[in-house]
Amino acid sequence: MKRDLHSKKPQPRAIRRLVIWYKRNTAVTSLVDTAATASNVAGNVAGNVVSSAGSVVNTASNVASNVAGNVAGNVVSSAGSVVNTASSVVSSASSIARNTLQPLVFDPLKRLQNQDNLIASEDVDNSKRVWIAVDGMGGDHAPGPILEGCLDAISRFPINIKFVGQIDAIHEAAHKIGLYELMDNEIQNNRFELIESGAAIGMNEEATAVRKRKDASINVAMNLVKENQAEAVYSAGNSGALMAAAIFRVGRLKGIERPAIGALFPTRDQTRPVLVLDVGANTDCKPSYLYQFALLGNIYAKDVLQIKKPKIGLLNIGEEDCKGNELSLKTFKLLSNEKSINFIGNCEGRDVLTGEFDVVVCDGFTGNVLLKFLESVGGVLLDILRAELPRGRRGKVGSAFLRSNLLRIKKRLDHAEHGGALLLGVNGICVIGHGSSKSLSVVSALRLAHSAVSHDVMEHLTQLQNLQVLNS
Repeated sequence: MKRDLHSKKPQPRAIRRLVIWYKRNTAVTSLVDTAATASNVAGNVAGNVVSSAGSVVNTASNVASNVAGNVAGNVVSSAGSVVNTASSVVSSASSIARNTLQPLVFDPLKRLQNQDNLIASEDVDNSKRVWIAVDGMGGDHAPGPILEGCLDAISRFPINIKFVGQIDAIHEAAHKIGLYELMDNEIQNNRFELIESGAAIGMNEEATAVRKRKDASINVAMNLVKENQAEAVYSAGNSGALMAAAIFRVGRLKGIERPAIGALFPTRDQTRPVLVLDVGANTDCKPSYLYQFALLGNIYAKDVLQIKKPKIGLLNIGEEDCKGNELSLKTFKLLSNEKSINFIGNCEGRDVLTGEFDVVVCDGFTGNVLLKFLESVGGVLLDILRAELPRGRRGKVGSAFLRSNLLRIKKRLDHAEHGGALLLGVNGICVIGHGSSKSLSVVSALRLAHSAVSHDVMEHLTQLQNLQVLNS
């Protein structure tokens, strides 16, 4: 089976940008060298003047002591002024170099990210804002960073937050990070609400603990969705517990046997990530599960990623339709016969991050290994780049100003920086955050939750039950 893929040719524009970047970086490095030279010249001038002042003092002492003292004082004072001037020249040269370098040295591959048009203004009608339930106790650093991210997201997007957790712990965290007054103001504005609950389900606890601990924060948050008091739920806590709470309390979609966790991976095109599912909800899968994952991912890509005709691939060890294990072969046949999706064939591991696919389907075991591997790539790549950067004065100057670019590369490859993943297949919008989520990740996850609500993801997902295959 041939792929419906378009081969990407090298872009001359990208090469030209690299050349421009190199020339600009070289020009500014030369400016830094010129500044250093100016510093040396200024220092020499100051030294010569001071030396001349000493000579004048010695000559003057042979004429008259009083006159010599006055002359020496004046000359030394002049020398001091020259030294100060030289110091100012050095400082100005350094400032010019820094201010010139920052706007000129840029990553030629950097693309402007699509800005979410959901930025909230103060005059947004509160009735039009989306209520999101947040498990405030879930996560390695909760509740402080979770609270900080929620308060930040409220000012950015048209959302309201029902923050679920232990009230005393939340108040203590708010005081500690200096956000108590802001939190209180948002409560007064009816955009933030505290909901009492028990402790979170620990990361080392079994997912079935949600059945015993009815007051656990994830259970209370999930109940808000079940009772239509919130339109989505977010948690950075135990992902297994979140999935169990979702199944027990809001239920699965009709025709969907197992929910799947869909995670966004970066690609060469910064504006077009790839959705990989499942990445951990189901370690053992049947062909029907993967088939359903493809249907779920297709809707996600259309609604949230705004891709009109998502290209769907099946993760496999080869692109030929005869490759793979029994699971892959049977799933390939199911997906090939489904006309409602744009299935373009098998996806090898090296193709996942190329941008040639919009949705990649796999079992949860393989997907989780892929996810954990990607999480380490950012840090390893940054370490390699640091080790390989040139030594010497120019190398150090270039490295210092490229540090922000290197950090952006790391963030693009770090899954924890992308907020959260949607749990697809349950009868409600559930966003799973990384356990180590900080405030920025929380903001990104809440933006994802709002986007899913505003694009009617649940309405389209429920329409899947009309497919004959799911009812057979």
